[in-house]
Amino acid sequence: MISYEVSISLIVLSVVICAGSFNFSEIVFAQKEIFYIIPLFPLFVMFFISALAETNRPPFDLPEAENELVAGYFVEYAGAGFALFFIAETANIILMSFLTSLYFLGG
Repeated sequence: MISYEVSISLIVLSVVICAGSFNFSEIVFAQKEIFYIIPLFPLFVMFFISALAETNRPPFDLPEAENELVAGYFVEYAGAGFALFFIAETANIILMSFLTSLYFLGG
């Protein structure tokens, strides 16, 4: 498995260097003149690809081998266990969308 947290961390560090602060409010205020998606477009593309891989979205959902295992690792879970996994995956997608908006789209 490739650790996509490393690439996401380096990209976030680049955005923090451009903004001059780790504070989300300061990062958003630093984008008052121009959104970071324009000058940092290659980093945005890498962040987006890493976010897709981190949240196991297609085409990066291969580790589960869902065709062979009926429903991936959810075969062993039902009811509340499945609900918790589903909520955690959805929360991770929302978090990555939130971070993309803050870091590159001006909040």
